[in-house]
Amino acid sequence: MSGLHGAIHTGPKNAITDVSGLIVGNAEDEAAITGATVVLCEDGLRATAAVDVSGGGPGTRETDALASGTLVDAVDAVVIAGGSAYGLEAAGGVHAWLGAQDRGFNTGVAKVPIVPGAILYDLANGGDKNWGETPPFRALGIQAAKSASADFALGNAGAGYGARSGSLEGGLGTASAVDPVTGCTIGAIAAVNSCGDVVAEDGRFIAGLLEMDDEFGGFGPPTSPLTPDPVYPKLGHGVQMGKMNTTLAVVACDAALSHEDTCRLAVMSRAGFARAIRPVFSPFDGDIVFSLATGKGPEVDLIGLARLGAIAADCLTRAIARGVYEARPLGKDRVCWRDKYTDLCGAKG
Repeated sequence: MSGLHGAIHTGPKNAITDVSGLIVGNAEDEAAITGATVVLCEDGLRATAAVDVSGGGPGTRETDALASGTLVDAVDAVVIAGGSAYGLEAAGGVHAWLGAQDRGFNTGVAKVPIVPGAILYDLANGGDKNWGETPPFRALGIQAAKSASADFALGNAGAGYGARSGSLEGGLGTASAVDPVTGCTIGAIAAVNSCGDVVAEDGRFIAGLLEMDDEFGGFGPPTSPLTPDPVYPKLGHGVQMGKMNTTLAVVACDAALSHEDTCRLAVMSRAGFARAIRPVFSPFDGDIVFSLATGKGPEVDLIGLARLGAIAADCLTRAIARGVYEARPLGKDRVCWRDKYTDLCGAKG
């Protein structure tokens, strides 16, 4: 289906790390069924950053600092994690790790790392959350930062480790695109924990029209109706999953963007949620997208920015579908896409 996109094509890894200057690290706590993911600027780079908060139940750290007109317009890393409010400590771990390396915003006396973060709700996913006064997230953040590289796991990994998506396993997904018009590379990463579905009744991904290179099966767009209803699957012993969810995302490009233009990139990227999840931005979701511009690539004018925003939204759509497609079941009460739609997979051969 890549022909739909003309000369636009995926980067060599089809990952956010195709954007020059960025690496990604994951860490998981298998007993607690949760995890954390860091998008890390490498080699001392600080990326221009912004954020768009669209869901009704967000949980965030340092996002106010990314607003237009504030002093700091660049970050050292972005962290997304499970654990609800407990998970915000993952960003604290990354903050400490960066500070120990003398990285961050130079105040003239000391360097202060800038590490915004956001969390998703996975407290009702059946893991052992009896962590008392020592939640695992600070340690998970440090572990993720130390393991960051250009290659990273998808599906049951990082912030997507314990995630759910409607009635299916959620997960961590990524995608990238190279735009020959602007000369820029764009990428996205998403931890999918949505109350809405990413598939239609026939099992095909809502994002199917935007798929590139069969990255989530190559089954094409849905041929059956889409439901507007959120899904709350039953867990073990008849316990219903809490009505708190969230899909978290980071989009990035290598363009040299101003802070205002990076803010616009985040706003335009929001459309990627709506092309992959139904319903989305509900009262129960804390849907958030961070945007990063590494400045390693060319400058663009406003027409180029509009083009990058559209491509970034497409990358986010694809990353969301990939996160669910790559997931596997973590327990007997959990169902992944490939198991539920075995017949669809078999029909393709």
